[in-house]
Amino acid sequence: MNIDLSAKDIVKKFGALTAVNNISFDVPKGSFFSILGPSGCGKTTLLRMIAGFDHPTSGSLKICGRDMLGIAPNKRPVNLVFQHLALFPMMNVSENIAFGLHRRGVDKQTIQKKVHEILERVGLPEYANKRIDQLSGGQKQRIAIARCLVLDPTVLLLDEPLGALDLKLREQMKVELKKLQSEVGTTFIYITHDQSEALVMSDSVAVMQNGVFEQIASPRELYAEPATSFVASFVGDNNTWSATVSGIENDCIAVETDSNLHFKTRSKDNVSIGQKVDLFLRPEAIVINPHDVSGLNLLQVTVKAVLFDGANSRLLTVTKAGRELTVSLPQNRQYDYIQKGDRISLGWSPESGICFKREE
Repeated sequence: MNIDLSAKDIVKKFGALTAVNNISFDVPKGSFFSILGPSGCGKTTLLRMIAGFDHPTSGSLKICGRDMLGIAPNKRPVNLVFQHLALFPMMNVSENIAFGLHRRGVDKQTIQKKVHEILERVGLPEYANKRIDQLSGGQKQRIAIARCLVLDPTVLLLDEPLGALDLKLREQMKVELKKLQSEVGTTFIYITHDQSEALVMSDSVAVMQNGVFEQIASPRELYAEPATSFVASFVGDNNTWSATVSGIENDCIAVETDSNLHFKTRSKDNVSIGQKVDLFLRPEAIVINPHDVSGLNLLQVTVKAVLFDGANSRLLTVTKAGRELTVSLPQNRQYDYIQKGDRISLGWSPESGICFKREE
């Protein structure tokens, strides 16, 4: 496997603060790799070290096998797309894209050819002579990316580039960016706090918290098999209980929640009876008024609200003890009869939940 970017034991300290703490990872050639985490977790600091704007306190960083220690940002085979795109308003689209090539001393004929080719690739061949203020938000985004790609970087770094777009355009651009990366084959390293962006676009995702990677995995694996309670809580929606282990049998554990509910589920950690745990359950794993209840965890709830959101519609329910639960509504409309105030039964398979030792 060809590796475009390899980081080994990267540490970055600012005085007494450790912003990035002993991180190692490899990014295969031509892949879409996302670093996902909340604000302040260290992801932008890590990106700046890859770009060369910051230097690691310790550790090594290699691009295509070449050590980047001491290599200036403009000498690295990387380009960076910021959230604020920094397009030049006094230049047209073609001139913006050609700017870096001019700085490199590329001849005029080659520049014209490369600008035309990259505009074709980003789907804007007829926009060469447009002014920047004539472009939509999504078009500006593509031009900013084209301006970087025309320089043939080994790695393209993207620092929350969709953050300034409205919701509908952001949804559209997620698909556009994934298609573009697949077509051009350049390695993308994408920084975001938005889990949907990371899950939709990435081949693999690193979930970051407090300067460390909690888990690196495919989007599907992150969602279905979180390695830590932080990953379980940060990636996707979950119902969460604080609970105590009351029994252990085969592959399941029995737990009693803080609202006196009794469930069987699986545990990611080795636990013992009396252990405090956090239980996570996806809203879509819950069955409404199940017909076959054998082996299911069951509970009775009252519908507090029907949260209509098209294909993402949900029920907000509450148990007798006052514990709220969110339940996904199937898209086949078979539960359209359910109204606020209805009493319904819920069931879920022990394999659908996951427990982790309580983090004090």
